[in-house]
Amino acid sequence: MSEAAPDQIVTFEEFSKVQLRIGKVVEAEAIPGMNKVFKAKIDLGTEQRELAVGGAPFYEPNEFVGRIVVVCTNLEPKKIGGLISRGMLLAADGPEGKPIFLTADENAPVGSPIH
Repeated sequence: MSEAAPDQIVTFEEFSKVQLRIGKVVEAEAIPGMNKVFKAKIDLGTEQRELAVGGAPFYEPNEFVGRIVVVCTNLEPKKIGGLISRGMLLAADGPEGKPIFLTADENAPVGSPIH
Protein backbone atom coordinates (compact mmCIF):
# COMPACT_ATOMS: atom_id res chain seq x y z
CA MET A 1 0.00 0.00 0.00
CA SER A 2 1.41 3.38 -0.91
CA GLU A 3 1.13 6.51 1.17
CA ALA A 4 -1.03 9.37 -0.03
CA ALA A 5 0.70 12.39 -1.50
CA PRO A 6 0.83 15.25 1.03
CA ASP A 7 -1.63 17.32 -1.02
CA GLN A 8 -4.15 14.44 -0.93
CA ILE A 9 -4.23 13.90 2.82
CA VAL A 10 -7.50 14.90 4.49
CA THR A 11 -8.01 15.70 8.12
CA PHE A 12 -10.40 13.71 10.27
CA GLU A 13 -12.66 16.78 10.30
CA GLU A 14 -12.72 16.86 6.48
CA PHE A 15 -13.40 13.12 6.25
CA SER A 16 -16.19 13.33 8.84
CA LYS A 17 -18.14 15.57 6.43
CA VAL A 18 -18.67 12.56 4.12
CA GLN A 19 -21.97 10.92 5.03
CA LEU A 20 -22.08 7.20 4.28
CA ARG A 21 -25.20 5.11 4.96
CA ILE A 22 -26.51 1.62 4.40
CA GLY A 23 -29.14 1.51 1.67
CA LYS A 24 -31.24 -1.11 -0.06
CA VAL A 25 -31.88 -1.10 -3.79
CA VAL A 26 -35.65 -1.31 -4.23
CA GLU A 27 -35.87 -0.61 -7.99
CA ALA A 28 -33.42 -0.42 -10.88
CA GLU A 29 -33.90 0.21 -14.60
CA ALA A 30 -32.10 1.33 -17.72
CA ILE A 31 -32.04 5.01 -18.62
CA PRO A 32 -33.05 5.45 -22.28
CA GLY A 33 -30.11 6.66 -24.35
CA MET A 34 -27.53 5.98 -21.63
CA ASN A 35 -25.19 3.02 -22.00
CA LYS A 36 -22.82 3.54 -19.04
CA VAL A 37 -25.29 4.15 -16.21
CA PHE A 38 -28.67 2.95 -15.02
CA LYS A 39 -31.17 4.33 -12.53
CA ALA A 40 -31.65 2.84 -9.08
CA LYS A 41 -34.06 3.76 -6.30
CA ILE A 42 -32.40 3.35 -2.92
CA ASP A 43 -34.22 2.99 0.41
CA LEU A 44 -32.26 4.87 3.07
CA GLY A 45 -34.67 4.14 5.90
CA THR A 46 -36.16 7.62 6.23
CA GLU A 47 -36.39 8.33 2.51
CA GLN A 48 -35.91 6.86 -0.95
CA ARG A 49 -33.58 8.44 -3.51
CA GLU A 50 -32.89 7.96 -7.19
CA LEU A 51 -29.25 7.59 -8.18
CA ALA A 52 -27.40 7.07 -11.43
CA VAL A 53 -25.27 3.95 -11.06
CA GLY A 54 -22.19 3.46 -13.22
CA GLY A 55 -21.64 -0.06 -14.40
CA ALA A 56 -24.30 -0.63 -17.04
CA PRO A 57 -21.76 -2.26 -19.40
CA PHE A 58 -21.13 -4.91 -16.71
CA TYR A 59 -24.45 -5.37 -14.90
CA GLU A 60 -28.14 -5.65 -15.69
CA PRO A 61 -30.20 -3.28 -13.50
CA ASN A 62 -32.35 -6.13 -12.12
CA GLU A 63 -29.19 -7.71 -10.61
CA PHE A 64 -29.15 -4.84 -8.11
CA VAL A 65 -32.68 -5.09 -6.74
CA GLY A 66 -32.51 -6.24 -3.13
CA ARG A 67 -28.80 -5.49 -2.65
CA ILE A 68 -27.66 -3.88 0.58
CA VAL A 69 -25.23 -1.16 -0.52
CA VAL A 70 -23.02 1.63 0.81
CA VAL A 71 -24.22 5.08 -0.28
CA CYS A 72 -22.61 8.51 -0.05
CA THR A 73 -25.69 10.59 0.79
CA ASN A 74 -24.29 14.13 0.88
CA LEU A 75 -22.65 14.26 -2.54
CA GLU A 76 -23.70 17.29 -4.56
CA PRO A 77 -26.68 16.31 -6.80
CA LYS A 78 -25.77 15.90 -10.47
CA LYS A 79 -27.95 15.70 -13.57
CA ILE A 80 -27.13 12.57 -15.56
CA GLY A 81 -29.24 11.61 -18.56
CA GLY A 82 -32.31 13.53 -17.41
CA LEU A 83 -32.04 12.11 -13.89
CA ILE A 84 -30.93 14.12 -10.87
CA SER A 85 -28.63 11.68 -9.09
CA ARG A 86 -28.74 12.36 -5.33
CA GLY A 87 -25.89 10.24 -4.03
CA MET A 88 -23.39 7.63 -5.11
CA LEU A 89 -22.92 3.92 -4.54
CA LEU A 90 -19.39 3.12 -3.42
CA ALA A 91 -17.40 0.70 -5.54
CA ALA A 92 -13.89 -0.65 -5.88
CA ASP A 93 -12.07 -0.79 -9.20
CA GLY A 94 -12.32 -4.33 -10.51
CA PRO A 95 -10.68 -6.08 -13.45
CA GLU A 96 -11.01 -4.34 -16.81
CA GLY A 97 -12.83 -1.37 -15.23
CA LYS A 98 -15.70 -3.40 -13.80
CA PRO A 99 -16.96 -1.68 -10.65
CA ILE A 100 -17.25 -3.97 -7.63
CA PHE A 101 -19.98 -2.36 -5.54
CA LEU A 102 -19.53 -2.36 -1.79
CA THR A 103 -22.24 -4.25 0.03
CA ALA A 104 -23.06 -5.01 3.63
CA ASP A 105 -24.52 -7.97 5.42
CA GLU A 106 -28.30 -8.03 5.12
CA ASN A 107 -28.45 -7.61 8.92
CA ALA A 108 -27.10 -4.06 8.63
CA PRO A 109 -30.15 -1.84 9.24
CA VAL A 110 -31.15 0.29 6.25
CA GLY A 111 -30.27 3.91 6.93
CA SER A 112 -27.48 3.09 9.39
CA PRO A 113 -24.61 5.57 9.28
CA ILE A 114 -21.15 4.22 8.55
CA HIS A 115 -18.27 5.50 10.66
